[in-house]
Amino acid sequence: MKTLHLSAVIWGAALAVLCQAGTAHAELKKQWIDYKDGDKPLYGYLVYDDAVSGKRPGVLLAHSRAGMSEATLRDSDMIAKMGYVVFAADIFGKGVLPKEVPEMTALTTIYNQDRPLMRKRATAGFDVLKASALVDASKLAVIGYCFGGTVAVELAETGIPIVGMISVHGSFRNFTPDAAKNIRGRVLILHGAEDPVAPLTEVSALVDQLRTAKVDFELQLFSGTQHAFTNPQNASEERADREYKVATPRFLKEVFGLETASK
Repeated sequence: MKTLHLSAVIWGAALAVLCQAGTAHAELKKQWIDYKDGDKPLYGYLVYDDAVSGKRPGVLLAHSRAGMSEATLRDSDMIAKMGYVVFAADIFGKGVLPKEVPEMTALTTIYNQDRPLMRKRATAGFDVLKASALVDASKLAVIGYCFGGTVAVELAETGIPIVGMISVHGSFRNFTPDAAKNIRGRVLILHGAEDPVAPLTEVSALVDQLRTAKVDFELQLFSGTQHAFTNPQNASEERADREYKVATPRFLKEVFGLETASK
């Protein structure tokens, strides 16, 4: 009996070690990548879960007015944990990390007033994602936060080969008339009904453009919710943040054709 007991203990210990090794292996791999838009140095963030083998869908993330901030890395990591390769594209340039709102506003104004430059910067990042050996180039999507919502729409309107685009508390104004007809794939808009930065008149204008272009889209409006609800300030925004975290993986599974495989 003592021998059997000892064997059981040894086997249990070995099994625990194996389980721990398996858990340690399944982790996020993170890499900062130098690339360029012409002569402009850029510095993007690539992240994926190494528990997933083979090529997998890719998601380009367009950052907020805060640039390549901790929030951008956090959101990238969250999406990578869903089983996708995520590349957070650098719009502002390597080493440019605005700290205060006036600096953020000055930077976003440059790109809001120069849409060709905005599209070039976003396309440079998209090309990095698409070229990755980890990525299934037939399954690509874009997600944008705040200022990144404008970037995501502008990029999608160039006709890049995507199956879906998500805007999370994005801003929408001054898009090229009729350019929505170039969007390939579905669109999901997650927006605060009380957003003072991008009021519902802007959202309605974009929806009208999508409808005219016959683009498949969804719009979720969250009552009592202002801008940047992924950093919630009240109970309504906490609800919006929770629902965004449900809607995003659901939408990505659908557009990537993974809904059946995940059941």
